[in-house]
Parts: sequence; structure tokens; C-alpha cells
Amino acid sequence: MRIGGIGAPELLIVLLIVLLIFGAGKLPEVFGSLGKGLREFKKSQNEDPEQIAESTPDPAKQDNS
Repeated sequence: MRIGGIGAPELLIVLLIVLLIFGAGKLPEVFGSLGKGLREFKKSQNEDPEQIAESTPDPAKQDNS
């Protein structure tokens, strides 16, 4: 099964490298953070551009004193 040009052997190699770098105990935390980031990214894509503009502070109006 191919997912965007990445097959099962490639995914297995990537997961093995991640396991070696972070260790088994840290994996749930790493993947949890990754999931939260993806969730926030998808949420921001679905937001209304006007709502984003309202929630983003205007640098011109900020006081830098």
C-alpha cells in the first residue's frame, strides 16, 4: 500500500529511526505532540480569514516602549 509515494518499507525505516532517536518511552509524547500540531494546522485551515485577522495582533498598533 502506497501513501503519497511512501510504501510500507519506507515507513518502517522512518519509525525505526524515530524509535532509536527518541526511545520507546518518549514515543507517545512525540506522536501526541505531532497529532496536536496537525489538529491545530487543520483547524487553522478551516477558520475564516476575517476571524484570523481579528485574532492576530497588528504589529503597527503595538507599543514597543
